Amino acid sequence: GPVPLQVDSSWRRERILHVPLCKEDCEEWWEDCKDFVTCKQDWHKGWNWATGTNRCPWGSMCRPFSEVFPQPRDLCEKIWSHSYKYTTERRGSGRCIQMWFDPALGNPNVAVAKYYAWRKRSSPAGVESVVPESDQALCALPWSVLVLLPLALVLLPEVTRGCGSRGWGSL
Repeated sequence: GPVPLQVDSSWRRERILHVPLCKEDCEEWWEDCKDFVTCKQDWHKGWNWATGTNRCPWGSMCRPFSEVFPQPRDLCEKIWSHSYKYTTERRGSGRCIQMWFDPALGNPNVAVAKYYAWRKRSSPAGVESVVPESDQALCALPWSVLVLLPLALVLLPEVTRGCGSRGWGSL
């Protein structure tokens, strides 16, 4: 399930891992961006920061997303080092994070956060059956993080322009 992993890096102390994205959201994200270009598959690391902003690494070539990420699953899982997980769960299932929703109707991600928190508490070892990238300590992802996740995705640093109409203009 979605849990933050303790990390020791100069720019953060935690990262999310395997947050389940709703099938439609992942597929729409890929569809919106497939014709735009990127120079990297993993946006977590490896940027050229010589100018103070993230630039493509020296010698990298920009290619269409559809070449770098041939399927929606590739984009959703690889672009942020497996922070997100492609699922076959549908919007409204209470089992996946919905990136786009009408806030006037409530935030469906609250139910998702509660579901995974309950599941974690109910499992014999108190953890999901997800194998973390290291043996460092894990803790439950607060529901507030999941509630704010879609907003955080929109506010990420700019890498390319014009990717879709659903708030992904900074991807």
